[in-house]
Amino acid sequence: MKINLSMRDVETVLVLGRTLNFRQAAAQLHLSQSALSTQVLRIEEALGVRLFDRTTRTVRLTAAGEVFLQQAANLQAVFREAIDAVGGIASAERGAVAVAALPSVAARLLPRVLMAYRQAHPHVALKVHDTLSGPAFDLVRAGAVDFAITAADPQQADLHYVPMLSDSFLLLIPQGHPLARRKGPLRWADTVAAAHVSMVQPSSVRQYAEWAFLQNRIRFQPAFEAEHLTTIVAMVECGFGVAALPAIAAGAVAHSGVVERPLVGPVAERSIGLVTARHRSLSPAAMALLEVLHAHLPAAP
Repeated sequence: MKINLSMRDVETVLVLGRTLNFRQAAAQLHLSQSALSTQVLRIEEALGVRLFDRTTRTVRLTAAGEVFLQQAANLQAVFREAIDAVGGIASAERGAVAVAALPSVAARLLPRVLMAYRQAHPHVALKVHDTLSGPAFDLVRAGAVDFAITAADPQQADLHYVPMLSDSFLLLIPQGHPLARRKGPLRWADTVAAAHVSMVQPSSVRQYAEWAFLQNRIRFQPAFEAEHLTTIVAMVECGFGVAALPAIAAGAVAHSGVVERPLVGPVAERSIGLVTARHRSLSPAAMALLEVLHAHLPAAP
C-alpha cells in the first residue's frame, strides 16, 4: 500500500492531537476549520484508519491516533534535525574537510591556515594527509580528500590544477664542501660532480631534479635516496653529499651546519597549486577553507 503524506500532514495531526480542538488547531495552522477537517479526512483515508473520534463537542484520539501521534513527533524531530544538519553544511558550519598536501606545505603553510579556519568554523572536522605528490593526486581522484595542495604534474591531466605559489630551489651543502665556498647562485650543471642525496620517486622534488639534469643532457643518479626531509638534511649535515630542495621543504627542517645556495638554470622554481577533481563540486566547508588558504598565501614562505 502506497501512502502519500507530507510533513505538513504530519504537523496537522500533531497540532490537532495536542489541542484536541479544531478551532485552536486551525488557528495555529492558519487554516479554516473546514479546510482542516478536509485535510484530516484525507490523511485518515490515506492511512486507511481513523485517527480522531469527533462529535460536535469533543475530539479524541483513537488508539491508532495515539500511535501515530507518538511516531509523528519522532518523525518531526528527525526531520528538523535533518534540515538543521543540511543548513549547517550549506553555511559551512558543519561537515568535514579532508586535504592532501606535500609534507613541507603541511608543515609550514597549513598549520596557521587551519588554525584560522578552526576559529571561524569550530564545528567542521578537519583531516590532513601529508603525502608526496603522486599519492596526493590519487587521493583526489579517489574522492578521499576534497582537494590537494601539491606540485604540478602534466601527466595528471584528468584532474584540475590551479597554480597558487612558486617555490624556489636551493642547494643544501655540507660545510667544508667545495661548493660551499662558491658565492651566489649555482647552476644545476655545477653540481654534477657532487654526490646527491635525493628524495625517492614519485616525489615532485625528484622529478624536478631529473628534469633539470636532463636539460643538461645528464642522467640524474643520486648517491643516496631517502623519503623524509629530516633524513635528507641529516645526511647532508653528516657530509654524505648535497641536496637540491625547494625552499619551503628546506625551511620545514632545521639544518645547522649546512650552507644554502640558490639553484638556477634550467629549473629555478616549482609550481605549487590546488588540485581538484574536474567534475566534483566542493562542499561549502571546503570552499570556505580555500578562502582562508588564499588569504594566507601572501604571507607564505
